[in-house]
Amino acid sequence: MHGSGYVFSLLKKGMQAFSTIISIRWADIDANFHLRHSAYYDFGAQHRVEILMEHGLTLAMMQELHVGPVLFREECVFKKEIHLTDTIMLSTCMAKMRHDGSHFTIQHLFTNEQKQRCALLTVDGAWIDTKLRKLIHPVPTVITEVMNLFPRGAGFEEV
Repeated sequence: MHGSGYVFSLLKKGMQAFSTIISIRWADIDANFHLRHSAYYDFGAQHRVEILMEHGLTLAMMQELHVGPVLFREECVFKKEIHLTDTIMLSTCMAKMRHDGSHFTIQHLFTNEQKQRCALLTVDGAWIDTKLRKLIHPVPTVITEVMNLFPRGAGFEEV
């Protein structure tokens, strides 16, 4: 990744990030009246699961295959406060990935109505066998297919 951590900033030509508008709930606000730090991680996790499910990798299928995602690192860089009444776009893309989707770095960009960056959440992960509790390689074909559907960030690296 680049020093600023904003591999996401430009997608490869013709690609669009998976995006959704998120609703900030009262429970997401901290004592300083802005989005609590852990809510960013919750929104990112929910968006990743929704993307996987939307493309056929449902929780039931993961359970049947005895596979699940595991995260090694989550890091959020905060740039601009998010408040209860803000309309926020959450956009997700792939920053790094092995050719088979077995290891990955996914980025979630939080932007406000003015298209200003509010935060960038980066997660590094892989897939585990949920029975053996060990990383799996190769991953089932369905995982490779779904992971390859993620739009690539401009600085995308195959690792």
